[in-house]
Amino acid sequence: MKKLLLLFFALVFSLTAIFAQSGTLEKPMIQKSLYGKLKDGKEVYEYRLKNSKGAEVNIITYGATVVSLNMPDKNGKYADIVLGWDNLQGYVNGTTYFGAIVGRYANRIGKAEITLNGKTYKLSANEGENLLHGGKAGFNSVVWDAEPLTLKEGASLKLTYVSPDGDQGFPGAMTVHVTYTLTNNNELEIRYEATTTKETVVNLSHHSYFNLSGDPHNTILNELLKINANSFTPIDKEFIPTGKIEKVAGTPLDFRKPAAIGSRINDDFEQLKFAHGGYDFNYVLNNYNGKVREAADVYDPSTGRYMQVFTDQPGIQFYSGNFLDGTQIGKDGIAYQKHTGLCLEAQHYPDSPHEPKWPPVILKPGQVYRQTTIYKFSTK
Repeated sequence: MKKLLLLFFALVFSLTAIFAQSGTLEKPMIQKSLYGKLKDGKEVYEYRLKNSKGAEVNIITYGATVVSLNMPDKNGKYADIVLGWDNLQGYVNGTTYFGAIVGRYANRIGKAEITLNGKTYKLSANEGENLLHGGKAGFNSVVWDAEPLTLKEGASLKLTYVSPDGDQGFPGAMTVHVTYTLTNNNELEIRYEATTTKETVVNLSHHSYFNLSGDPHNTILNELLKINANSFTPIDKEFIPTGKIEKVAGTPLDFRKPAAIGSRINDDFEQLKFAHGGYDFNYVLNNYNGKVREAADVYDPSTGRYMQVFTDQPGIQFYSGNFLDGTQIGKDGIAYQKHTGLCLEAQHYPDSPHEPKWPPVILKPGQVYRQTTIYKFSTK
């Protein structure tokens, strides 16, 4: 009997250790801390969300920004897989939009102007004559209100910002809610809602730079990418869409089957040259019907990390970090070189206000803009 009892307790101890190691005994957790202060004294807070498996995401209220995202590799080793800065000042001074929510209009609007009901609104031009990611003071550069939530899916954080009428030239006071949820299935789910007091345009997106190796000394050129898109919207030299929709077949932009990002990035192709020596293109996703479906996936052979992107949006911007040039000294003092991070930004097409045949981006009073995008992580 004594031997049986000893065997029983040994078994219980072993199972407890296994469950603890795998994280299945943990509960989702949210921790709040002061991240820093702006020059005007406004406080910026950091929220650490941890799921039952041990994955973590850290989000700050400045820009509703993901500052770190820790996911396991094929050996169970956790590493931060997004680029970013070491402190608040980096996010305030930076021009890379690391991890931020971008809006009111993600991507670009040509000539930084829109016309609604016969009236033309001049917007905030911050990339030559054009608007990029909401203008000089977009959603990435404001402090959001935060409300931690515990949902059955996992730890969650709801962020809210009220953009006043005329903000960056856009009409209407817009109330925006962005809810991040780190699910217990290692998904980073982002849900957006927006309302307005006047007819306006809206296009929101998330701008994390992913490096699935977990080591930004490495480029993303060996990572395998698949995008479920037969077409893209070609651009001119100023990154503004030409208004055409062209097939990716027969071009270096064809990722309908998994391919190494670096395998064709240096091809003699005019669009790659326009994009500063890499990818910075809106892909026209297949099967757009307003419902969530898989848009893209990325696999890092060295670590086995696998990321799937699901969205209800009509397009996704694939950006291969072409403007990183070693002058961005990021986390742990690492100089981010060209192609050390990739972005997959679910969105409406850039410059849609000037293309009436494309999916509409107009939001009217009484309507609610909604979007769902999910980054799901696993290993192969």
